[in-house]
Amino acid sequence: MKTQKGNLLAVCFVFLLFILWQIGAMKVNAAYIIPTPIEVLEKTWELREILFGVHLPATMLVTLLGILISLILGLALAIVMDANSIVEKALYPVIIASQTIPTPAIAPLFVLWFGYGIWSKVLVTVLITFFPITITVFDGLKSSKTEMEELLYTYGAGKREIFMKLKIPTAIPAFFSALKMAIPLSIIGAAIGEWLGAKSGLGYFSRRMMTQLDGAGVFAPIILLSLVAMAIVGLVTLLEKAVVRWHKEI
Repeated sequence: MKTQKGNLLAVCFVFLLFILWQIGAMKVNAAYIIPTPIEVLEKTWELREILFGVHLPATMLVTLLGILISLILGLALAIVMDANSIVEKALYPVIIASQTIPTPAIAPLFVLWFGYGIWSKVLVTVLITFFPITITVFDGLKSSKTEMEELLYTYGAGKREIFMKLKIPTAIPAFFSALKMAIPLSIIGAAIGEWLGAKSGLGYFSRRMMTQLDGAGVFAPIILLSLVAMAIVGLVTLLEKAVVRWHKEI
């Protein structure tokens, strides 16, 4: 009942935002600056073949590769830092420093180094995405209670058994939280990479529409990316509930 009420409130809030957007855009009356939601929907339908058939798959491929690499890199770093305090002290400042690099400044360098192919965009996505995965999962692994570890040690458990039976279950909520943060960031990273240098993708398409002063064309891929991000996060949330339920049952 509470979930249904929350969903209804969310839909009403989004609907209110669209109404305010419609009213504001009508008052400005300059579609090349801020188009109305109706104009954006019309443009999306008009360009549906190229948006859904060409540019959305290109962006999703970059996003998928970026998330996979970030998951592998982030989980590896989190596990290594949790296992070795010396490695933690050495890597933690470097990981923090990596997030101070202005992405729009370094993305063109990736294009120069790797060309206009997919990997320059993937690297931008990884740079943005691996940080929340690494830090959140690391904090999740560290959150296991010391007294529980000591108790398992007294029962003869080794580091591997403690990691499998205590640390992983403790870090599962943190992992899913990190994944839900990483998904929108990966889409943002893919769009930024495409905006700065690409031959396809929703970021590239939005930039091309901006050069044509087509406000609705600029907003159409942005709205599409937002909807895709919300849908994927919703699927991850359902997966999280299923995993937590399965873990409780066993």
